[in-house]
Amino acid sequence: MGHENIGIAFLLTLIAGLSTGIGGLIVLFMKNSNRKLLSISLGFSAGVMIYISFIEILQEARDYLISGYGPNKGELITFISFFAGMALVALIDKILPEFGDHPRPVRDCGSKNHDAMHAKSRLFRTGALTALAVTIHNFPEGIATFLSSVKNPYLGIALTMAIAIHNIPEGISIAVPIYCATENKGRAFLLSLLSGLTEPLGAIVGYLVLLPFLTDRVFGICFAAIAGIMVFISFHELLPSSREHGEEHLSLYGLIGGMAIMAISLIII
Repeated sequence: MGHENIGIAFLLTLIAGLSTGIGGLIVLFMKNSNRKLLSISLGFSAGVMIYISFIEILQEARDYLISGYGPNKGELITFISFFAGMALVALIDKILPEFGDHPRPVRDCGSKNHDAMHAKSRLFRTGALTALAVTIHNFPEGIATFLSSVKNPYLGIALTMAIAIHNIPEGISIAVPIYCATENKGRAFLLSLLSGLTEPLGAIVGYLVLLPFLTDRVFGICFAAIAGIMVFISFHELLPSSREHGEEHLSLYGLIGGMAIMAISLIII
């Protein structure tokens, strides 16, 4: 099933992962964090991921499962798989609750006053924990991108866009506190880059573990779970973080804009 698309799937997953490093690069040219840009970007990413999850991924999963199991059983398995994906990410947050807290926006990190110096160790810890949280969350995203691209490269491209958009501000959220704490641009960039590389690692796991067993039924279950993962991340991570970084109406405008752009892109492709 779609084995001829494996090379494309790995490439798209790598692109999605490397976008976290792009966020790390961008922040090195910023003297202060741009809260409005972060707010709009995170809201935009949530809109993209919510729209594609409900309109495209979940619907495709439902079609495969109904085809494989029949209308009633197929609908039930779609429902169970969708919420199982949510439960997976919720379990990660439950086991590692301290990593679920979004770091507060960092401003004027170049300040040399006593308070700023005193906060350096806390900033470094914030950046390191953020990097670990992003690393954990990027792993299932890598599996999602890979499996989506193997089955449907056009859908994989759309999903890669969604993930890349929110990986960039994630890279920023890692690099800003690390750079402010250490004044080491290389270290800040490296941590943001490494956290994104767990996405292609997820693709490798998807290839070695899931792909040999990927029938239409298994694919439908995985896709429904992927939709649940994406929706949970959007509501639990992206939207709250978007509101923390800026004004609420900017988060809403980004959300609507993300949905509109994704709707247009799905029509085009």
